[in-house]
Amino acid sequence: MLKEIGSVFSFLTIFPSSNATLENIAKYMYVFPVVGIIIGLLIGSFGFGLSFFLDPLLVSLLVVASIAIVTGIHHADGLADFADGLMVKGSRDKKIKAMKDLSTGSAGIVGIVLYLVGLIITISLTSGFDLFKAILISEILAKFSMVLMASLGNSASLGSNSPFVKIMKDKKKLTAAFIIMIIPVMIIGESTGLIMLGVTVTVTIFLLAISTRSFGGITGDVFGATNELTRLASLMVFVSI
Repeated sequence: MLKEIGSVFSFLTIFPSSNATLENIAKYMYVFPVVGIIIGLLIGSFGFGLSFFLDPLLVSLLVVASIAIVTGIHHADGLADFADGLMVKGSRDKKIKAMKDLSTGSAGIVGIVLYLVGLIITISLTSGFDLFKAILISEILAKFSMVLMASLGNSASLGSNSPFVKIMKDKKKLTAAFIIMIIPVMIIGESTGLIMLGVTVTVTIFLLAISTRSFGGITGDVFGATNELTRLASLMVFVSI
């Protein structure tokens, strides 16, 4: 099982691991929250330590940079492509084609800038152990949101998303992911964690509805956008309570 978790961790980050196929990684999508725990512990600890020495805004900037480095920016790239696809007028095929375009359009650039500004400002509003908790819980929830998206939605077209969507129709795997997620969220976040979870589920369902209407279902870019936007939404909830 550790080997499988390592493969999933490698898939979601820049850290190399075994050359597992996409289908094999998809079989273990339910352990995405475990990867969220690992990433959250790494970056949360980093931010926690920095908060004792640096200004909150600078700490936030370094935390956001570390998230980008550790995750390889591919989820943020998905957010940019998602924004580009939404802004294209025309058929679903035309929108999907825009998302697959290697160049980033104006909508994608604006979306990424707004996301990064929002993330930096939000993280700067907390510090110390609260910062650690916020990052840890938000990373767990961001990874769970992708599992939930795959379980509830359908593929817009055959692609990298297809194995994940197919396999996550097994509700036992969704239940396993929920148990992995809910334990640390409740223990660390208590009532605030549950509110963050509620917002995460709401945002995920909202994005699924938009994606189904605009693209006919889920794509890999939709997964990436969901990860980024639920992270931001849950962090906003944390600093607001």
